[in-house]
Amino acid sequence: MKLGDIYKTAVDRGISNDGRSAEEIERQLATVKKSYDGMDEDEKEFFDLERLTNPYDDTRICVGDPDMDVRGLVAGIDMEVGEVLLADRMREKGTPVDLVLAHHPEGPGYANLHRVMYMQADLWAAQGVGIGLADALIAPRAEEIQRKIMPANHYRAIDAARVLGLSMMSCHTPADNCVNRFVQEAIAEADPRTLDDLVKMLRTIPEYNDAAKKGYGPILVQGKGGGRCGKMLVDMTGGTEGPAAALDRLSAAGVDTLVGMHYSEEHRKHAEEIGLNLVIAGHISSDTLGMNLVLDAIETQGVEVHCVSGMIRVRR
Repeated sequence: MKLGDIYKTAVDRGISNDGRSAEEIERQLATVKKSYDGMDEDEKEFFDLERLTNPYDDTRICVGDPDMDVRGLVAGIDMEVGEVLLADRMREKGTPVDLVLAHHPEGPGYANLHRVMYMQADLWAAQGVGIGLADALIAPRAEEIQRKIMPANHYRAIDAARVLGLSMMSCHTPADNCVNRFVQEAIAEADPRTLDDLVKMLRTIPEYNDAAKKGYGPILVQGKGGGRCGKMLVDMTGGTEGPAAALDRLSAAGVDTLVGMHYSEEHRKHAEEIGLNLVIAGHISSDTLGMNLVLDAIETQGVEVHCVSGMIRVRR
């Protein structure tokens, strides 16, 4: 399978599982193109042309020729220099490894993570939050994340891959979209009555079952186990945590229980104040589930998949 085809497959998976409509995604891409067309020529050299066709700024081929053949890949949640060296060592021992596939973004994907956060406004609007208010809520948080990320050494692992002759790619929001939809549909089908029932139901999903056995499985962090779930919303995509103030608006819109990958203590305390239930499904386990759903479409094309850095392979 060509590296470019793996990249396209990941983006397509993200779009087909996106909580926004296809029309909204097309509008986003059209807005980006209009902005690009209006740029001065001396500004265009700094523009990432992938933004014209890929709505996920945190998912990119970081190094490697899109036309290269990928026989095998090493996938993991955090693929840093150590994992790149591991991939090279596996290759030395005879394993056909051509690609390091990271979930958490590296390089350009990490530098522009804040851009995908704006999709959270559309997801909140779908629950009944006014879109104008949603936009106003997410903008300061996205700008905060941009400032926080700027000092990072974005290309450290990518440079290691380049020197060792490995290609590298990140797949963030497409995988998060996949897990978000998968868990939302699983919850709808199971229809748990109480919060304890909800946690037990999540533990039947292989990735969460494995995490629970390892000590970091699904857990109720706000609410009473015997309390009823009410309206449940899965909150697992859109870059990273939104502002705590969004919890007020979701609660006012009728959401009773949020199921997320992780919540800060600030979010937990705020949820306690307003009586909103919070269930943490698990960070690494949720990322693993999302990546597995993307890998299902890649592995079937003859690519050998090896998992490290917190991942277990579950096929569906």
